[in-house]
Amino acid sequence: MSKKTVREALNEGIREEMLRDEDVFVIGCDVGVRGNPFGVTMGLGNEFGFDRVIDAPISEPSFTGMAIGAAATGMRPIVEIMFSDWITLSSDQIINVAAKMRYMFGGKVEMPVVIRIPMGAGGGQAAQHSQCLEAWFNHIPGLKIIAPYEPADCKGLLKSAIRENNPILYFEHKRTYALKGEVPDGEYLVEIGKANIRKEGTDVTIITYSAMVKTCDAAAKKLEEEGISCEVIDLRTLLPLDYETVINSIKKTSRVVVVHEAPVRGGIGSDIVAEINERAFDYLDAPPLRVGSLNIPVPYNLTLEAATLPSVDSVMNAVKKVMSNE
Repeated sequence: MSKKTVREALNEGIREEMLRDEDVFVIGCDVGVRGNPFGVTMGLGNEFGFDRVIDAPISEPSFTGMAIGAAATGMRPIVEIMFSDWITLSSDQIINVAAKMRYMFGGKVEMPVVIRIPMGAGGGQAAQHSQCLEAWFNHIPGLKIIAPYEPADCKGLLKSAIRENNPILYFEHKRTYALKGEVPDGEYLVEIGKANIRKEGTDVTIITYSAMVKTCDAAAKKLEEEGISCEVIDLRTLLPLDYETVINSIKKTSRVVVVHEAPVRGGIGSDIVAEINERAFDYLDAPPLRVGSLNIPVPYNLTLEAATLPSVDSVMNAVKKVMSNE
């Protein structure tokens, strides 16, 4: 084990898979010479050559489409969309081609493409560089969606994603790139579709993912001091989602709060709560609650930005509300 940042863990995961399989390549804006604005692909172009770490023109639909075509012929592309906000530009290629091609060809064509998507607010990057759009794609059959937090999970899930024969949207939160944690040395994979119980508890289940893990961990710690025991689940994979772990936790706690950074309206939390109501209603002692950002564009001003996002206090308030059954 060695301590690495999320940035380093992702870089290491890509490098190991490029060494393992010559069909793996990276494509996107500024991924080569600059190593991407966040440093995730730093040094890979010099090591593997710029025919495998390709600086593409600023046209997300074109380089996403090229990668999908390459995947259909047996390559294993890793696409980077520099900011999640711009995945809207690639959405036709993702929704109408990548997600459907394997099905429409009766399984004769595989689609081993990973699309890396830095997401989220923080740092005053304003409304067009701060969105979390993962819920849009949760509606699309044929896709898998990953949104990890810890460095070890980021590496292990990325390596598993690269080896998958289905299209995967891999959401990375920009605020986590400097996060440090222990990462196993050598070959290390994390199974897609398995959640992680970060903290066991008996009173309330808190379900979350990506950067909100930190917020929920802090809220759970403070609530513990007040005598409220929270079980914190880091989903890690959003599609397929590990409802077995979620429901087993609810059987124990009988109360649940779902937390994500995306706006509450139409967020992943809505779908999770709907599934819980259908699958585990009889285990609930209080209505499930959702915590997310306000339903407004992300402000540029740092104070206003922070006011729109979920906080430790907003998570604690939601937990106390489900505990009161109000």
